This record gives sequence, structure tokens and C-alpha cells, in this order.
Amino acid sequence: MADLITVEDPDDPRLRDYTGLTDVELRRRREPAEGLFIAEGEKVIRRAKDAGYEMRSMLLSAKWVDVMRDVIDELPAPVYAVSPDLAERVTGYHVHRGALASMQRKPLPAADELLTTARRVVVMEAVNDHTNIGAIFRSAAALGMDAVLLSPDCADPLYRRSVKVSMGAVFSVPYARLESWPKGLETVRGAGYRLLALTPDEKASSIEEAAPHKLDKVALMLGAEGDGLSTQALVAADEWVRIPMAHGVDSLNVGAAAAVAFYAVATGRPTA
Repeated sequence: MADLITVEDPDDPRLRDYTGLTDVELRRRREPAEGLFIAEGEKVIRRAKDAGYEMRSMLLSAKWVDVMRDVIDELPAPVYAVSPDLAERVTGYHVHRGALASMQRKPLPAADELLTTARRVVVMEAVNDHTNIGAIFRSAAALGMDAVLLSPDCADPLYRRSVKVSMGAVFSVPYARLESWPKGLETVRGAGYRLLALTPDEKASSIEEAAPHKLDKVALMLGAEGDGLSTQALVAADEWVRIPMAHGVDSLNVGAAAAVAFYAVATGRPTA
């Protein structure tokens, strides 16, 4: 059973995991280095726990203690009960969901380990918007993608915003980082995958024509918002594919495009 500890000092060192959550650059450096990430909200905390992540501690406002009582009673990690004002002073923002948990990261698997068991893989290049990362993971989980591979410069899927937007789907889809880019794509191809680069370029085949759902192993490559896939990534692909557009729209947000493309990979019906 966890200890329930009332804290009234925002500088209490026991709250260090939760300090400065709005400082993106600080948290990007600190969280991976210290092996932690922050889960926000009851559903996300429960999903992290159920996915086997070890809890370091929880930070709860008073009204959430009863809601999280079963978790508190089950886990040995300390639980810090604080006022909403103190939570805001510690974290740097109004914690409207009232519940935060500091979780211990797991070691990431190697890319080739994931490739031995997956069939439908997402490959992201330089996607650094945490909202987009979270949205892509949520769609990947919902639409049956088996794994996600990240280029070395992709954002952290376990950053608080990514976890929150994904509603905990980052815990459901296994992911790994490729050690080099675009050379790491050779590992994917060598494992038997056909590399499909998603691009709005007119020279690309429509994703319906490419029929990715018929491929034994497919790796769908996604680039960052705005820039898209780099020239090096496009050259490394086996085929370019695009989502047909109407009404003069030239492209979709990468999160929306990912969802449409994942549906095509799963079913072969990308458009109405």
C-alpha cells in the first residue's frame, strides 16, 4: 500500500519529478536521462500501470484521492496530496485533470527485434511535434499497425503531451529508434518490408493503386509536418504513395494523413 503524504511546500525535493513540466527543452533532456516520464489523467495513469510501467510516485489534488484509491492501495509508490494551487506552482500550469504520475521508463527494444514479429510498420522521420506524435500513435493502435520506428531526431513518444494526446496508445504499440538515418531503412528492407513513402507529390501512385493491404510486409514512411519526408528518405523508398485529394486541397496534417493511410494498409479502402 502506498503512503499518502500531504505536501504544502512547492520546493519540497520529493516533488522534483514534477517541476517545470511546461519547460519543453528541460523535460526533453531530463526525462530520458533520468529514466522517467509523466502520465497525466486517470485513464492514462491506469493504462501506463496496466502496460507494466513501474510507478515512481503520484501527485494528486484532494478530490482525486478517492478516485485513485484502488491504485494507491495496490502500488507501493508514494502519493503526494497537494492543493490545486500548489500543483500549479510546481508544474507551471493548471493541472485540470488533477492527477499526475511519474513513471519509470522501460528499455527500448532494438528495431530488428520488432521487425521479426511485425507485418505493418510505421516509420517516422523527424516528426518533432508532440501532438502529432501522440495522434499518430493513437491511430496506429486503433487501426492495427504493429510497430513504430523512429528516426534518431524524432520527438519522444513518452513526453507528457504525446502521451496525453495518444490517450495512452503509446503504451500499446511497441516502438524503437533506428540508429542512423536513412541508412537504418536498410534494416527495414532487409527484414522483408516494402518501404512506401507517403507524399503529396503528383508523381506518387495513389495509395489505393499501391494496395498496401495486399503486401506481406509493409513499412509506411511519414515525414514531419510541412517539410514532409526528406529527399534522402524519398530516394530510399521502394515506392511513393499519395492520398487522393478533392476540392483543391493539396495535403493533410500528418496526423490525419497517417490515419487515412493506416486504414488503407489495414483494409485497402483509403477514401469514401
